[in-house]
Amino acid sequence: MQLIDGKKIAGNIKLEIKKEVEQIKAGGGRIPHLAAILVGHDGGSETYVAYKMKDCEEVGFKSSLIRCEDDVTEDQLLKRIIELNNEEDLDGFIVQLPLPEHISEQKVIEAIDPKKDVDGFHAVNVGRMVIGLPSFVSATPFGIMELFKRYNIQTKGKNCVIMGRSKIVGRPLSVLLSQKGVDATVTVVHSRTKDIKEVCAGADILVAALGSPGFVTKDMVKEGAVVIDVGTTRVPSDKTKSGFKLKGDVVFDEVAPKCSFITPVPGGVGPMTRVSLLNNTLLAAKKKIYS
Repeated sequence: MQLIDGKKIAGNIKLEIKKEVEQIKAGGGRIPHLAAILVGHDGGSETYVAYKMKDCEEVGFKSSLIRCEDDVTEDQLLKRIIELNNEEDLDGFIVQLPLPEHISEQKVIEAIDPKKDVDGFHAVNVGRMVIGLPSFVSATPFGIMELFKRYNIQTKGKNCVIMGRSKIVGRPLSVLLSQKGVDATVTVVHSRTKDIKEVCAGADILVAALGSPGFVTKDMVKEGAVVIDVGTTRVPSDKTKSGFKLKGDVVFDEVAPKCSFITPVPGGVGPMTRVSLLNNTLLAAKKKIYS
């Protein structure tokens, strides 16, 4: 069993991005600029955005944090997004989710200029990805594909089962894995799938993206399988200062001995998700997608 060290790989990618930013700066170019809109004061969102701003600093990006209170209206938020769309100095931006109930997440996502949609959530970017055109790919699927690449994990002809059909992980990842050149045979399972354990047990590559802590047990995993655990659920813990710990969808201790490769939680997919946002921002700055 080999542990897939997402933290290490993300660190390597950061160094690569930092080097490229230094070259841009040395050549008299403008350094990439990422902005984040944060609505309200949700603890998890505050933490995630703080990490993203720190990541920008580490690689030499310019970053901006735009705060809005919980009572911001949908129209006010949409107006701010249009302003960011028109800022020439800004390469990409994100709107941290979730949003308050009175604001439509889909309206917000669709208001972002696809050329600045470094989260890869806009329908234009999703559609371009589906038909194989250059696009901004949502961060978690992008990060997972990068882990396959950097660990030389073979996908061609492999039976891949993705647990979960969310529009930001399961669905886009199923498209990426089935594209020509990757060539996996992909099955997506979900809450309505019959005989889910049997389907998963036949997977050469199993991706758990359910958000259901400890759902995947050893009887659901094939001997020698590659297991990617996307789950990051906060569960109470009296052993941490924060009072909680992150738990994955996979029962790691019992599943790991059966695997050829497996990601831990934390330290697996999470760091790759964050660094993928930096990569998309760099691509936006270099005008590599919509050129």
